[in-house]
Amino acid sequence: MSFLLFAVTALHVLVLVLLFVATLDKAWWVLPDEETVNLWYDCVLQNSTRSWVCASVADSPWLRAVQGLMVAALLLSSAAFALFVWQLHTGPRGRLFSASGGTQLLAGLAVLVAAALYAAWGGRPPGGRFGHCFVLAWLCVPLALASGVTYIHLRKRE
Repeated sequence: MSFLLFAVTALHVLVLVLLFVATLDKAWWVLPDEETVNLWYDCVLQNSTRSWVCASVADSPWLRAVQGLMVAALLLSSAAFALFVWQLHTGPRGRLFSASGGTQLLAGLAVLVAAALYAAWGGRPPGGRFGHCFVLAWLCVPLALASGVTYIHLRKRE
């Protein structure tokens, strides 16, 4: 049982780290000239100074929705982890971790909708490709859903 608790905790921490990187890093969309577009800023690498110059992205309702869903997923996953720790230490024995699981499932669904919206959004600059943050967001989806389902089936032992 202790190995299972360690594995579920490690999986949840991995999901949190991946969500954090996917939400805040600079590469949701990468252009051929190393210019990147993320959820928050449009950044360009200047060759002369080898530094990033960033400007705020345009007010797009699609992009605002993706931003909100990714932040909501990060907050929901953090709340699910806090609920899990609270239920583990103070909850009654023999009960399921259903509150943690449900919250983590909502986080996984929020990331799913955010990544799907970003993929469907046509406002990206042409000629680019999806960056590593977009891939990390899609990787978070099955991990968060698996973590949520595991929490729902996990029972606190006597």
